[in-house]
Amino acid sequence: MPTKYAGSAQERAALGAYIKLWRAAHMVEMEANRHLADFDLTTSQFGVLEALHHLGPMSQRQLASKILRSSGNLTMVIDNLEKAELVRRERSEQDRRVMTVSLTGAGRALIDRVLPAHVQGIVGVFSVLNDDELAQLSALSRKLGLALSAAAADSE
Repeated sequence: MPTKYAGSAQERAALGAYIKLWRAAHMVEMEANRHLADFDLTTSQFGVLEALHHLGPMSQRQLASKILRSSGNLTMVIDNLEKAELVRRERSEQDRRVMTVSLTGAGRALIDRVLPAHVQGIVGVFSVLNDDELAQLSALSRKLGLALSAAAADSE
């Protein structure tokens, strides 16, 4: 749906692109993560398990940054994963204020089962794009993300 905003052509184009990007991102997230319900996982829980699987143990603050969640929200996510015995928390020996989160054997086994379905879901979502379109989407997304990250860093 195009924007009904009565601003300049540049404003309408930017708003139109934003609406299309937001709707597409929302649909991509829903479709790519649909299979997680089969494993009783939320998107945030999967993000934690995947980050720990690929990057190894890390602090809750690092995890929050990696999966783009607030540290407050992440505490509840990790609590639930810990109750399910998928992760464990340990105090850092270097800094007792820091809690390091790592996968348990059960967590590693679960992510090993979930990841192939996740990858296939992602491949399926992007199958509507040819190789050139996928490369272009990746390049434009990276350009936009880097520019916004730099702007955010400059404003801090």
